[in-house]
Amino acid sequence: MWAGPALFDLFVIFMLAVDYVRPVEFRRPAKPAILAPYLLRFFGSILVMGLSMYELNRGLWLVTVGTSATLLASMAVAMRRGEG
Repeated sequence: MWAGPALFDLFVIFMLAVDYVRPVEFRRPAKPAILAPYLLRFFGSILVMGLSMYELNRGLWLVTVGTSATLLASMAVAMRRGEG
């Protein structure tokens, strides 16, 4: 139960470091050394929290799945438009 929130906390700390404390442009042009851990922490935390939600409440799990799918679709549209 604590793994998902802990992973998300690590993502937030990493995000604060690369976006605010010592800003680094890593999205465009893409710097895989920063972008890969950034995205793995973000999506990994959603996955781990979603997996634990499945056992607790499948209705809320479906909300997690729906919002995650919408997020991924929105990101794909933005990337195709050159905005992501």
